[in-house]
Amino acid sequence: MVVTVTPNAALDITYKVPSLTPHASHRVTEVTERAGGKGLNVARVLAALGHEVTVTGFAGGDTGRTLRDHLARVPGVTDGLRPVAGATRRTLAVVDARTGDTTQLNEPGPTVSPAEWAGFLSSYEELLSGDDVTAVALCGSLPPGVPVGAYALLIRVARAAAVPVLLDTSGEPLRRGVAARPDIVKPNADELAELTGAHEPAQATRDARRRGAHAVVASLGAEGLLALTPEGTWRATPPGRVRGNPTGAGDSAVAGLLSGLVRHLSWPDRLSRAVALSAATVAAPAAGEFDATVYEDVLPKVTVTGKVF
Repeated sequence: MVVTVTPNAALDITYKVPSLTPHASHRVTEVTERAGGKGLNVARVLAALGHEVTVTGFAGGDTGRTLRDHLARVPGVTDGLRPVAGATRRTLAVVDARTGDTTQLNEPGPTVSPAEWAGFLSSYEELLSGDDVTAVALCGSLPPGVPVGAYALLIRVARAAAVPVLLDTSGEPLRRGVAARPDIVKPNADELAELTGAHEPAQATRDARRRGAHAVVASLGAEGLLALTPEGTWRATPPGRVRGNPTGAGDSAVAGLLSGLVRHLSWPDRLSRAVALSAATVAAPAAGEFDATVYEDVLPKVTVTGKVF
């Protein structure tokens, strides 16, 4: 079983409009609503790949109840979210059907009390004490009230339980989390530059690994992934650019990395899976889903180059 942690879960709402024009009224042609936040997106993709997944984090208010209702309808995903008094946030993606561009609006998350955080930490430790947990993913931003070093603490708990841990966050939580020595970190190019001060991806990836991560997989958007690991360094590139909504593509890449990890695939195979899933998510109509046909088509066409140490 894979555990995904999403402290700042969200109800993801996607609007599709014929053409997005500033300062104008728009007629929405399509609306989709999903349980979201990075870790929930990861969980949905993992479940579609045949993995059993437990999601945890926080959910509260009417939005939280709606989110959990959606989550209950996802086969293979177990709801381990902790209740909080505050309301779960919403995210709104507006997709321009003419250009394929997406405008994203993210609400702030609920304020988590010290007692709520302590309750979550206790349940997390209990969850990871089970023999069936094969990996844990720590995903996304931290809501108000959660300590900025929360991910570093959760990484140390996972390491003490001998559970491989992947970290996907940004800013100060990423900086502190990397120092706790996660097995994998997956920043995008901007997050990597903010962490290291280096804007050249290869240099930034080396700097991030020196800060404590065992492996660094940098997302380079449409250009694929760059990975620096104890076994070697690789660049994985998709066969071409996919038109669509990029929201959730990075989460699908995380799912691909986790799937490859727990199935003991080689790093090149993990990266191919991650790139193909990312491309297939861009082609899907809503965040947290992927187009299975696109995935199967792209997977054998991903180019992976590099060297083994």
